[in-house]
Amino acid sequence: MSVALNLHQTPHTPHPIPHSLSPALKSRLATPLNIGTVEVHSRVLQSPLSGVTDLVFRRLVRRYAPQSMMYTEMVSAAELHHMRKLPKVMEVDPGERPISIQLFDRRPDFLAEAAKKAADQGADTVDINMGCPVNKITKNGGGSSLLRDPDTAARIIETVSAAVSIPVTAKTRIGWSEDDINAVDFARRLEVAGAQMLTLHGRTRSQGYNGTADWSWIAKVKQALAIPVIANGDIFSVDAAIDCLEQTQADGVMCSRGTLGYPFLVGEIDHFLKTGERRLPPTVIERLRCAQEHLRMLADYKGKSGIRQARKHMAWYAKGFDGAAELRDQLCRIESVEEGCGLLDEAITVISPELYRHSFLKPAIV
Repeated sequence: MSVALNLHQTPHTPHPIPHSLSPALKSRLATPLNIGTVEVHSRVLQSPLSGVTDLVFRRLVRRYAPQSMMYTEMVSAAELHHMRKLPKVMEVDPGERPISIQLFDRRPDFLAEAAKKAADQGADTVDINMGCPVNKITKNGGGSSLLRDPDTAARIIETVSAAVSIPVTAKTRIGWSEDDINAVDFARRLEVAGAQMLTLHGRTRSQGYNGTADWSWIAKVKQALAIPVIANGDIFSVDAAIDCLEQTQADGVMCSRGTLGYPFLVGEIDHFLKTGERRLPPTVIERLRCAQEHLRMLADYKGKSGIRQARKHMAWYAKGFDGAAELRDQLCRIESVEEGCGLLDEAITVISPELYRHSFLKPAIV
């Protein structure tokens, strides 16, 4: 969910894809998304991703989806308890609204303390991670391990909700394993405890990020709850989002791995839901120009560590053209902004001119 993603998996959509939303669903999704007292004018959300959804990445995504809810990287409530200074992952630009800070732990008191700090930082909502499948999180009782401890999960929501005035939400999975799916009962417990929205990833903890998401359980949870339910899992395109929304009748979709090297996705889906029109996707050259900008922004924001972090981002951008594999290998070893931009410039010069249609990227303000 938020850490150690299987980023090299090739996604596929096993469902038939309709060409447009049904009139009834289109009408419902045209209204704002109400998360407790917070009104969001977009039904498409950017998932929290560890090592990815920092301030720089969120700015790129928000350029094309200015009204969408963004999430910080996952923040450890336990580490926050012992820190005198807030970690950089909690840094929120005063102008980037709406924004949610996601927290994880299993102790209600630690999470309540962390939620207060998140609210002070300017978060519009606080999200509790109850779905991360990674062992280092689950072995300590956090993330998706809470699926097997619904009493504690409910106490967390109750305690955090009582500690802050902003809405408290949760992100979880359909169950621990295929033999232990408790999505509906678990979701009901969270709603009764005070959760104002639930995001449901259509995989079990044991699946990790393998196989395909089972959206049918999202549909069952949506039917059972009164609060908004956001569908997550295998949202890699506008068509996938349409298909998921039709099958689940969810109140929105959350994009995760589909935005890696493609910060345009949230905006493409948002634009379609609002207008019924498909935004022209970026060309390969435009994606590589965006990669250069991403690299410069990370270097400005984080210095040398930003350049190291940018390596994986550069590799995600470099796809869809001859020589991409070799370029990815080189980009994963860059030591400077100049080296990375130079490699991308060289690639751009040999890409077929037919790939360059429209240049609509705007410079980001950092």
